[in-house]
Amino acid sequence: MTKTDPCPFYIGGEWLEPKLSTTPVYNPSTGDVIAECPVGGTAEVNAAVEAAAAAFPGWMETPPVERARVFFRFKMLLEENFEDLVRCNTREHGKTLVESRGDVKRGIEMVEFACGVPSLLMGEVLENIARGIDCEAIRQPLGVCAGITPFNFPAMVPLWMYPIAIVSGNTFVLKPSEKVPLTAIKIVKLLEKAGLPKGVINIVHGGREVVDGLLTHTKVKAISFVGSTPVAKYIYEVGTKHGKRVQSNGGAKNFVLLMPDADVQNSTRGVIEAAFGCAGERCMAGSTAVVVGGAEKTVLPTLIEATRKIKVGPTDRELQPDMGAVITKQHRDRVLQLIDAGVKEGAKIPADGRGVKVNEAPNGFYVGATILDHVQNNMTVAREEIFGPVLNVMHLDDLDAAIEMANKSFYGNGASIFTRSGKAAREFKHRINCGMVGINIGVPASMAWFPFNGWNDSFFGDLHMQGREGVQFFTQQKVTTSRWFSYGEGDIWHK
Repeated sequence: MTKTDPCPFYIGGEWLEPKLSTTPVYNPSTGDVIAECPVGGTAEVNAAVEAAAAAFPGWMETPPVERARVFFRFKMLLEENFEDLVRCNTREHGKTLVESRGDVKRGIEMVEFACGVPSLLMGEVLENIARGIDCEAIRQPLGVCAGITPFNFPAMVPLWMYPIAIVSGNTFVLKPSEKVPLTAIKIVKLLEKAGLPKGVINIVHGGREVVDGLLTHTKVKAISFVGSTPVAKYIYEVGTKHGKRVQSNGGAKNFVLLMPDADVQNSTRGVIEAAFGCAGERCMAGSTAVVVGGAEKTVLPTLIEATRKIKVGPTDRELQPDMGAVITKQHRDRVLQLIDAGVKEGAKIPADGRGVKVNEAPNGFYVGATILDHVQNNMTVAREEIFGPVLNVMHLDDLDAAIEMANKSFYGNGASIFTRSGKAAREFKHRINCGMVGINIGVPASMAWFPFNGWNDSFFGDLHMQGREGVQFFTQQKVTTSRWFSYGEGDIWHK
């Protein structure tokens, strides 16, 4: 029997293992249970929020440069423990070591950005807005903030949230996904080691009761969320109903347009990475390739051939495959059901990953890289986010038709085009209805200094994560108008 890892709560600076019911944490490569995640409830939420609320006054009064110095030390510790975090990430998620290195690296970039947040907290002053009257605007923290994170990026997504929130002067309660809690715990232990005071960050585990507890708690001022669109909409509606700021990232169906003049090798590589990287389990996956005109004779055959060559296997060992497992058996079965539905509804399947065999790890949760060709808008696979290693292929005659079709999507995270034509690229960039655009780039996810900019049903809220908008989300402005009289001047001194 595999020994399971501890999975504690972190409340008020104490690591706690209360006796609660648990849910299994799997190694997707093998199907083994590697941890038991406790299912907290209202009591644990209340304890974590109260600890964060108690720590807030002292942390708010800590000078911003001192808050940032904690994160300089934190960044150094993340780099020193990089490979340990990478292997933990891979073990509980199933992505390859290369993909886990990207996950952790992008998280560290957010910490780098947070180290510079004091410069973004600076206010504005205007003298003499009227005679003898000055006006200043400053940014102050909100209070207790909370983050609810998904399974697909155990390191990066939590680090989208709490570094900016904490450097801005807030305290934080994190609820990591119960499917991948171990990486989040390791990272917070490093933040503790960096010198963060007790109570400034807290971890609670659990399901809907914990989520609802955070959404409705009167002392929680802001909620950050990443997950599926139905849940993102629920988070936004309930959170705002209870007077909280909410930034809620949902799912997507991201389009990649392949133009007739696209470079065959580079566009193939870009689409393969976009569609099958992290086994397709990401909201920026290029899940639909739109083959425009002659590209069906140039790019598509090479794309099909490359997909068939993708090696699937266990990622928790030194010899690495091209792609790992999906997160759970239940999710694997859902992906397989959606592939079956696409075939039944008329899609062709030139690359079929349903029967993939992994002899060295037969109990892992594997789906091979799959292409569904000639997908139509009315098919289930065209409407639903599959969140697996499945690429839909659509065929359209020209750029106008491709943009018109892509713009019918309810989602709006990202879209990309592969072309040598500056005119086509500019037209696409200008007209496509989404928040992040790639030109000869398969995954146009923005880096830490820019907002993660979903539109439509991919995002609910007003201020996005990352960048300047992230700082604005976790702070509120206070405007002071002042006038000072000389001694004896004005009615107050008049006798």
